[in-house]
Amino acid sequence: MAGAGVTRRGLLAAAAVVPFAKAQTAPAQTVWPDRPVRVMVPYPPAGGADTTARILYARLSQDLGQQFAIENRGGAGGTIGEEAVAKATPDGYTILHDATAFSVNASLYTNLPFDYRRDFDPVVLVGRVANILVATPSVPVTTVADVIAFAKASPDGIDMASSGNGTLQHLLLELFARQAGIKINHVPYRGGGLAVTDVMAGQVKFVFSNGSAVVGLIRGGKVKAIAQTGEGRLASLPDIPAMSESLPGFEGYDWNGIFVPHATPSTIVRKLNAAVNAALVSAPVSARFAELNVESHPNTPEQFGAYVEAQMALWNRVVKDANIRLG
Repeated sequence: MAGAGVTRRGLLAAAAVVPFAKAQTAPAQTVWPDRPVRVMVPYPPAGGADTTARILYARLSQDLGQQFAIENRGGAGGTIGEEAVAKATPDGYTILHDATAFSVNASLYTNLPFDYRRDFDPVVLVGRVANILVATPSVPVTTVADVIAFAKASPDGIDMASSGNGTLQHLLLELFARQAGIKINHVPYRGGGLAVTDVMAGQVKFVFSNGSAVVGLIRGGKVKAIAQTGEGRLASLPDIPAMSESLPGFEGYDWNGIFVPHATPSTIVRKLNAAVNAALVSAPVSARFAELNVESHPNTPEQFGAYVEAQMALWNRVVKDANIRLG
């Protein structure tokens, strides 16, 4: 994301075409919100999306004078909670706080009972978090070049953990394998925490981990940071280089953003967008996000829609190249 736009590079370049259906122009019948708003987080508590949601909606409840009540409904890569919102009344009282899986699931699952472009309208990109390639401290590598050489010297390749099949961490290791020309054996776990725990113990030597989740472990020497998957450098860990410094074009973020059911009145979409943008630059939210390596800047529904389209195109290619299917 970037200041006046949404990212320093990709979002504005992608903003020419936004295939999402347009938000409805009919005005809301009452002043919104005049009652509590249900916020669907389609993942279990304590994950990245849930963490940013709880920080953001505490502020939004205060600013708009109504409770934004978070409902965690995990399962099937987020598609269970997404379906509930897709079928909800488009009145602004059910919103979706989703993550990168929104831009991946259509490539992973067949016969979904909803359509990501048809059934949702984008509202605002809340934040992006780079992943960090971390290793067991005892592994004799310190750079991306070292990891590549280590993999090429291993006849059977290297094992890399992920937070599960089809997750961003899985897609990142597939992208890494292809760009680096190395063999990687995917070891999926049921969640990123379990994967990182086994990397600390040396059961698996490498993992891409959410950049918010491993800051303390890196600083405490529990894992070794090799590189991060975002642009530039991380605010809280500026010594970690970007993967793109070794593999040009390599980039991948865990992002969070807000969607509403299609046909939600544009007056509500614009008001929610403005309220979230104001919250993102407020001192409590911006300071907490900075601690967690979450990049956040004001953006429009159109810019967010363009960003999601670009993400869909990127991860669809990776999914197809790796022949990943979940159902």
